[in-house]
Amino acid sequence: MKKHTGRRDFIKKTAAGITILNSRSALGYAANSHVNLGVIGCGSRGSHVGGSFMEHTDTRVTAIADLFGDKLAEGAAHFNGLLEKGGQPALKQSRMFRGSEAYKRMLDLDDVDAVLIATPHFVHPEQLAAAVDAGKHVYLEKPVSVDVRGSRQVMAAGERAEGRLSLAVGFQIRHATPFVDMVKRIHRGDIGDIVMGQLWYLAGGPAMSSTAATHDERYVRLWGLYRALSGDNILLQGVHIVDVCNWVLGSRPVSATGTCGRAVRPDPGDNNSHFHVNFTYPGDITVSFQSQQFNPGYGDVAERFFGTKGISESHYTGGVFIKGENEWDSGIPRSAADVSPEDWDAGRFKSALDDADANKEKVFIASIRSGNYLNEAKQGAESTLSARLGTLAAYSGEEVTWDEMIASDECIDPVVDLSRFDG
Repeated sequence: MKKHTGRRDFIKKTAAGITILNSRSALGYAANSHVNLGVIGCGSRGSHVGGSFMEHTDTRVTAIADLFGDKLAEGAAHFNGLLEKGGQPALKQSRMFRGSEAYKRMLDLDDVDAVLIATPHFVHPEQLAAAVDAGKHVYLEKPVSVDVRGSRQVMAAGERAEGRLSLAVGFQIRHATPFVDMVKRIHRGDIGDIVMGQLWYLAGGPAMSSTAATHDERYVRLWGLYRALSGDNILLQGVHIVDVCNWVLGSRPVSATGTCGRAVRPDPGDNNSHFHVNFTYPGDITVSFQSQQFNPGYGDVAERFFGTKGISESHYTGGVFIKGENEWDSGIPRSAADVSPEDWDAGRFKSALDDADANKEKVFIASIRSGNYLNEAKQGAESTLSARLGTLAAYSGEEVTWDEMIASDECIDPVVDLSRFDG
């Protein structure tokens, strides 16, 4: 792939060797200009987040890429609808790229300022590295990888991006207003010294189906069902609450033990249906984690931390609050009974995550415009590795330490050649 610096470099050199400032990057974007966004991966998450960028920021999707032609067509229909609604021209055919190297052709476009990477987890490190080396700002969906080596590659890409590009990782809960308010209170000591925690992500599995004729195509299209492509249950969903735990505790786990099983999953993959992991954090803080990917008729996603002065509790849809010496409530309803008759009549049902995506996207775009580039590569990799630690402990049935995991330099072979889909 051609390596170039792109039009967003802080400095440019004329043919005469005179260094001049590029005003778009040095002084911020013009007030009436868009940040041009390329979307790599046109599935449900890529379409949702790309659309959210267009809704909540001055961003315009100007190029899209996907491995499969039908997904590319779906992405084109989705984004062209949004562009038409905003009075903007539709995507040109020449800016829609299909195939295993589609993202590389997109990265060669000088007028793409930033890219959203919303592809299967196993290709994240490779695509992130290429985007950084092409001089693009990057919003990388979580998790950053499926193995140890991939996470280390992401951190290396972050080091190359430092000070010249913004690199965000899609742990958007850190920008949800109720969670931000709660964590501020925890960090200032409102629940005292934390002694233990509980995390649970109890939900159904990914809704994936395929009528592809060949095994290899079904394998890739159903990537969320397979360990080698998704990283298993914890990395698919539970990594979000592990990231919240790392945020609250200001550290990552030092060891883990766990169990897992697949007994109730009917799908053709090899991901597990449930995990139970006990993490140990610095200071001998113990945190229990549970996740499920089947539907027994009950679901909830939440974190609870027990301190010497109180307890914090945070649900996606069930309240965010503190009980104890320093009582506090975010105002998010804890149950249907807490929703007023007026809100029921108007259909207003507030979730703790209502503004999470929008807030994160605004921060990312603001960092590009200001030149105060953010870099979440290390944080994102550490949360990914924390979840991987729990996964490996559950696989082995034995205690696994952080240092042992890192020393293993685990590298998973996806057992697939994506170029075979280029025809």
